[in-house]
Amino acid sequence: MTSAFRRSSGLPRGLEWQDKLSSLYLLPSGIVSGEQAAAAVISGNGWPIADGQLAFTAGAVLLRDGAQTWLAMASYSELVDWANSEGEEVARHMGQLVRRMGARRPDWAGLALDRPVIMGIVNTTPDSFSDGGKNLDPQTAIDHAFAMVEAGARIIDVGGESTRPGAAAVPHDEELARVLPVIRALAEKDVVVSIDTRHAAVMGPAVEAGARIINDVTALEGEGALEVAARSGAAVCLMHMQGEPQTMQADPAYVCAPLDIYDTLAARIVACEAAGIPRAKIATDPGIGFGKTVDHNAQLFASLALYHGLGCPILLGASRKSVIAKMSKGEGPGDRLPGTLAAHLSGLDAGAQIIRVHDVVETVQAVKVWLSIRSAS
Repeated sequence: MTSAFRRSSGLPRGLEWQDKLSSLYLLPSGIVSGEQAAAAVISGNGWPIADGQLAFTAGAVLLRDGAQTWLAMASYSELVDWANSEGEEVARHMGQLVRRMGARRPDWAGLALDRPVIMGIVNTTPDSFSDGGKNLDPQTAIDHAFAMVEAGARIIDVGGESTRPGAAAVPHDEELARVLPVIRALAEKDVVVSIDTRHAAVMGPAVEAGARIINDVTALEGEGALEVAARSGAAVCLMHMQGEPQTMQADPAYVCAPLDIYDTLAARIVACEAAGIPRAKIATDPGIGFGKTVDHNAQLFASLALYHGLGCPILLGASRKSVIAKMSKGEGPGDRLPGTLAAHLSGLDAGAQIIRVHDVVETVQAVKVWLSIRSAS
């Protein structure tokens, strides 16, 4: 695995910052929880992350310089002193990042984010990479979804078009025929439903049928998607994908994957706000496996806390994906649960609020143990 960053011997000082602020980022580290987090914040040696259950006590200042990104580590108090010493512009820029990282996330789709939210996956497709064909019958999909809710899933993500590498597009009427019966049945029982689609023609009817969340792998870049999402009033999840499902794994390339993806998501948030979707309704997903090599994915896992700077909840979806097998020994989708749990727990350590999974029972147990350990810290 290759690092996305080059180490610097110290924090950057004395630069002409006016033209460099857009190239300046903060990656939280030294993340602690429970009483340690409270003590760090009270003493001025740390800052809360989102819901205040976690805090970061150190951080990496990242500075882009052409094709290179320099990384310099410092404690939280050193970061504050450094930002203030570099002048008003740097202090304001870093202050905005820190405030966004620490701001409490409001309820999203009616769900409190003070503990990890598990999103269960129900693909009503014949060709999804892991569960294709298993939930093609509407009643089977509905029963599977209710079993996930009973097991502890707080969101059910219903998809009617596979977006696995190489997947073909599905006509909108066929996609709707697959998802609407499932959405209606779940919504009637007050289940929080997410519609996993990249098509405006599917988003509107899905929300009308009861979906409260639009989960779009293209971050609402499709024709009419922004407008439909804004009119619907639904919460949205903006996922990053480089390219199209048919070609996204052909030759993915980035200057610096974590920061390129950060910038893309930041731009999509701005576009959403301009269309009338408030930041409080937006979650972000860096898009593990969507137009990324195994190195890019590893860099995203290692840098996930960076995305708190966007001021939105973070959704992480690594469930059974091929990157798990590539980091291990090539296991098939059904044998990737241990690696999936490891990836998602690392995301929770970085402060991710939502994890999207196939295996709800096992994930609930893992999260309960994680919470017990974290609360005792």
